[in-house]
Amino acid sequence: MPKRCRCNKMCPTHLHPATLNTTLANSFAPVFADIRERSSVAERFIDRDLYRVYVATLWANVVLSPDEVGLLEEDLEDLHDLLLEEISDAIGPHESLHPVFQFIASKAGEKAMAEARLTQSHKDLLEYFASMILDPEGHKRYMEEIREKQKR
Repeated sequence: MPKRCRCNKMCPTHLHPATLNTTLANSFAPVFADIRERSSVAERFIDRDLYRVYVATLWANVVLSPDEVGLLEEDLEDLHDLLLEEISDAIGPHESLHPVFQFIASKAGEKAMAEARLTQSHKDLLEYFASMILDPEGHKRYMEEIREKQKR
């Protein structure tokens, strides 16, 4: 039986990895179902572009604030694996987060974000994450330039 933390809830810091994966799967199942429902065109057809926008949004938000969903930073790897399984099941086995963010950075991604009526700050967030994932070194240089400009 998994240990419990002082708050008497199942705490990821006290769970065995197999239990953590099951707990993550159970915790995120409603989120994955909601993403599929929101991106469904008909009962069994998913708008792949809209699905990618929602998955990118989920990942960006969880990475920014894992504690808000009850995760520790080290739990992100397990969630990443779970998310890859979900993406593969929903839109195909050749998808992963890298192509999702390549899509976000493309003209088709811009179009999908516009059709989804995302706010500018939401689009900026997804584009920021796309730059981190697709070109980490370039992103690092860019952020260093911004920091230098702020110091002046």
